[in-house]
Amino acid sequence: MSGKDYGVDHAIEREEIRTHQTHTTDNMSVGRYLATRFSTLKPPMDKLENPITLLRMLNGKQWLFFLCSFIAWTWDAFDFFTVSLTVSNLAEQFDKSKKDITWGITLVLMFRSVGAIVFGLASDRYGRKWPFVVNNLLFIALEIGTGFCNTYDQFLAVRALFGIAMGGLYGNVAATALEDCPEKARGIISGMLQQGYAFGYLLATVFARALVNTTPHGWRPLFWFGGAVPVLIIAFRLCLGETEAYEERQRIREGNDNAGKTFIKEGQVALKNHWMLLIYMVLLMAGFNFMSHGSQDLYPTMLENQYNFSANAVTVTQVVANLGAIAGGTTIGYLSQTFGRRFSIIFISIVGGALLYPYSFVPNERIMAAAFFEQFCVQGAWGVIPIHLMELSPGSLRAFVVGTSYQLGNLVSSASSTIEATIGEKFPLEPKTVDGKSVSRYEYGKVICIFMACVYVYVILLTFLGPEMKGRSMSASNDEDFAEAAGTVGVVQEGKDYRYGSDASDHQKV
Repeated sequence: MSGKDYGVDHAIEREEIRTHQTHTTDNMSVGRYLATRFSTLKPPMDKLENPITLLRMLNGKQWLFFLCSFIAWTWDAFDFFTVSLTVSNLAEQFDKSKKDITWGITLVLMFRSVGAIVFGLASDRYGRKWPFVVNNLLFIALEIGTGFCNTYDQFLAVRALFGIAMGGLYGNVAATALEDCPEKARGIISGMLQQGYAFGYLLATVFARALVNTTPHGWRPLFWFGGAVPVLIIAFRLCLGETEAYEERQRIREGNDNAGKTFIKEGQVALKNHWMLLIYMVLLMAGFNFMSHGSQDLYPTMLENQYNFSANAVTVTQVVANLGAIAGGTTIGYLSQTFGRRFSIIFISIVGGALLYPYSFVPNERIMAAAFFEQFCVQGAWGVIPIHLMELSPGSLRAFVVGTSYQLGNLVSSASSTIEATIGEKFPLEPKTVDGKSVSRYEYGKVICIFMACVYVYVILLTFLGPEMKGRSMSASNDEDFAEAAGTVGVVQEGKDYRYGSDASDHQKV
């Protein structure tokens, strides 16, 4: 087949995906669906545009939406990592063990799903703007409140509530940044958005060095500073309106007698038509979260305990790894626009699997190179996720589905570090002496390597079996579920005629 014919065939296939794939796959037999997993994995090989050209496709409003979303997601991560970077200080303050303090991290992970559900539904019903503002007001109160905690119980209560706030943001920022984004630029914008998380860790590391134990208040200024910045983020968001995709959908709802009832009907239709897809997305995100937590959470412990890295060497290695993550997420997100979402995830996961040995078995500072490229692969796959989830999600519940699938996957994977630590105890090494005390050592590198190999196989298999809707329209006028829920006869997109019911019969879109 010539390259021209190949491009034409895939252009036709992608157009079908935009408007019909959800219903086509729903009516397929299991055997037929599985048979298409190979053919649909073939890269579409769209023209690979210059990344600068792609970024210039965004207009001023779209750039502002992206920047606001990126900054908010970055600071969300910053606030999360403030605890993990001050575990020793918090343990001393509350007279608890480090293990007790990590419960504050676990509680955040456990309550994220609650926030994703509450704020996701609010964002889909009432718009992206005001739920975002309320979400960040909670960040301000809870992050500053953490800095004023005087007892361990207060600390746990505040961090549990913080988990609700943290969980509510992801679906909102993904929808805000991506639903108005030009189709050709979706991949690179997705990759850039996701790496706000890695950037947040880098900022938290820098400010922890600058603010912790540099004043009479010890660890508290880091949390006070973390709670102050969302004031600026809220001010930024208040200057912006709603996305065009949401405004279009809301105009249609208001064309009916009761917008609230229409929204409820949209949810019922989405669950009825796509319940299996929603379960798939949670399972996929469980794999992805196992991939990130499994490769990252116990890694500093491995460097310090098994390979005797100093605290500074551990920090430098972590920073290098996160720089690799930022580079990987942006690069693979960009390339997914040409090679497809599923193919990109599978390919970079295979490369990541090949790098597991040097990532976990090089015993000196040369391991930094392996850490850079391993996290390039892990977060490279993650860079595809925001737009992949957005394209898979029912249009009426975009923020809810993206946020909830991500956070439920996070909940499932929250035990990954415990699993690795428990398995690690099966592989003891010679103890070492630190400050006159004998410290047990374990072969964590072997555990990380085995655990991550299993996770990569799971992610590759699930991605291969799953659907892809690259290029799917974010417009309500192309949303068949929305049309069914609203009782529409049709939508005239060109003339922006959004009348519904029998009186819209003259405007039916063919």
